[in-house]
Amino acid sequence: MITVVGVRFKKAGKIYYFDPDELDVNKDDYVVVETARGIEFGHVTVGPKQVTEEEIVPPLKKVLRVAEEEDFITHQNNKDKAQEAFGICQQKIDEHGLEMKLVDVEYTFDNNKVIFYFTADGRVDFRELVKDLAAIFKTRIELRQIGVRDEAKMIGGLGPCGKPVCCTTFLGEFEPVSIKMAKEQSLSLNPTKISGLCGRLMCCLKYEQEVYEKLLEKMPTVGTIVITPEGKGTIIDTYTLLEMVKVKVRLDDDTEELFNHKIDEIIITNERDPQYAQEVEDVEEDFDNLE
Repeated sequence: MITVVGVRFKKAGKIYYFDPDELDVNKDDYVVVETARGIEFGHVTVGPKQVTEEEIVPPLKKVLRVAEEEDFITHQNNKDKAQEAFGICQQKIDEHGLEMKLVDVEYTFDNNKVIFYFTADGRVDFRELVKDLAAIFKTRIELRQIGVRDEAKMIGGLGPCGKPVCCTTFLGEFEPVSIKMAKEQSLSLNPTKISGLCGRLMCCLKYEQEVYEKLLEKMPTVGTIVITPEGKGTIIDTYTLLEMVKVKVRLDDDTEELFNHKIDEIIITNERDPQYAQEVEDVEEDFDNLE
C-alpha cells in the first residue's frame, strides 16, 4: 500500500494523487507540487490515505511543500496576469482573423508556460498567433483546443434545473451519456429538453441510469399481454420507478377498461399485441433517427 493525498488544481477538476513525502499534509490544505508540466499550486481535497499500486499512475510525483504566504501571493498574481493575457490574446486573434473562440488563459505556477484554451469548429492555423504571443510574454506558449463540454465546465452557468451546472460545481470528470438513457428514463427525446448549456446531452442523465437499468430488467414492455386479477389484458403504459403498469383489459361484457397494477400483481406472458408491436417499431425507428 502507498500513502497518497488527492490534489485538485481547478474547482471541480480531476483529482490527482501525490506522495506527501513525510510532510504534514491534511485535507483542505493548499500545496505546491511537482507535475508533468512543472510546479503547480493545488488544493488538497483528499487527505492522506492508503491506496494500492494499481490505483496510481506512476511515477508518483511528490508534494514539495504546504503552501506559504508567498505561494498564495504568486498564485493570485498569476490569476491577475492571466486576465490581462486573455485581453491581449483576444486582440491578436481579431488581428489575424482567426475563427476561434478564446475560453480561458492559465499561467503555470512557475511562470514557465502560458496556456490559452480555445474552441473552434475545425483545425486552426495559429502559428503566426503563437509567434506574436511568444514575443509579448517572453515565455513558452501553448494553445490548447477544447470541446464544448470543457468550455461549459470552465465558464459555468445555470442549468435547466436552475442550479449551477454540475460540471462546474462537483463533477471531476465527464462520463459517457447516450440518448438511450433518456429513452429508458421515459424523458422527452426533444434535444432542447435533454441538452445542457454545452449543447450535449445533460450529464445528470447518468445519475439515475443504474437504478433504471435494474428496474427495467423486470419491467414488461408496452404491448406485452399479461394476466391480471380482472382478466387477460395488454400493457399500454409503464411507470418504471413505481414498478407499475397500465393494462387495458377486455371485460366479459365486451367493454374495455384500464387498470393500474404493480408488476408483482400480474403474470407476464410471452405474447405481444400485434397492434402495439407496430407502434413500438415506429418509436424505435424515430429513436434510431435521433441517434
